[in-house]
Amino acid sequence: MLIANTLGAVADKVFSQPVEQFDALTAWFGAVAYSFQLFYDFSGYSDMAIGLGSIFGFKFLENFNYPYISRSITEFWRRWHISLSTWFKEYLYIPLGGNRVAKWRNYLNLFIVFLATGFWHGASWNFIFWGLWHGMFIIFEKATGWHKKEGGLAIKITQHIYCILAFIIGWVMFRADNMAYAWKYIQNMFGALHQHKIMYEYAYYIDHIEVLAFVAAALCSLPIFKSMLFVKYEHKWLRAFINIWLMGLFVLSSAIIAASTYNPFIYFRF
Repeated sequence: MLIANTLGAVADKVFSQPVEQFDALTAWFGAVAYSFQLFYDFSGYSDMAIGLGSIFGFKFLENFNYPYISRSITEFWRRWHISLSTWFKEYLYIPLGGNRVAKWRNYLNLFIVFLATGFWHGASWNFIFWGLWHGMFIIFEKATGWHKKEGGLAIKITQHIYCILAFIIGWVMFRADNMAYAWKYIQNMFGALHQHKIMYEYAYYIDHIEVLAFVAAALCSLPIFKSMLFVKYEHKWLRAFINIWLMGLFVLSSAIIAASTYNPFIYFRF
């Protein structure tokens, strides 16, 4: 509620404009905002399902495991929407032969899986290209061993930047209404689109609240708060602080729901 909807409004403002009417920095604002919106919308939706299931005695596995800390697209898909990737692995990839076949056939299997992943999200070219975009990186990493490469800090930073660029560009395809718009948007992000007619200043897209939401989104996408919910009750003061903080978030989220119009989860479309 607090992060996904706030940053979703930023993404909607940017993606509703003709690409020629905003500059590269605004294009990156929109793409990053949508990347965070997707993660917190999907992850929040899954966490609510896990919590509600737990109330009724059902145990569901974690569905998002900090995917934005990944250093490869292979790792990304092990952390992102785990139930979907597991389903495709068990019911499509393995029946096709998985990796127990010749290399070329293994690459073909991966191509088919990610083509199907794109189709699964919608019968539209942008979803198909999004699926193939991820499949291309998975095949590249499989062929080169990139996802297994270890090294020092410089290597890790390079891998992380590579992965972030890959999935953010992919999310542009996912969000755009069509591939023509997505291609021009990506060109704009890297300064390859000229003839700008800037319609709005930065203040139109992002204000103080949006800046706070960006900071919160970046921090909470890292596992730095992961252990907070599992503080033992022997640590009474820390446990009390965490509980008060959670109740405050609950009240604030409820107030936002009451004050806003109907805004369904993105995942309801799929």
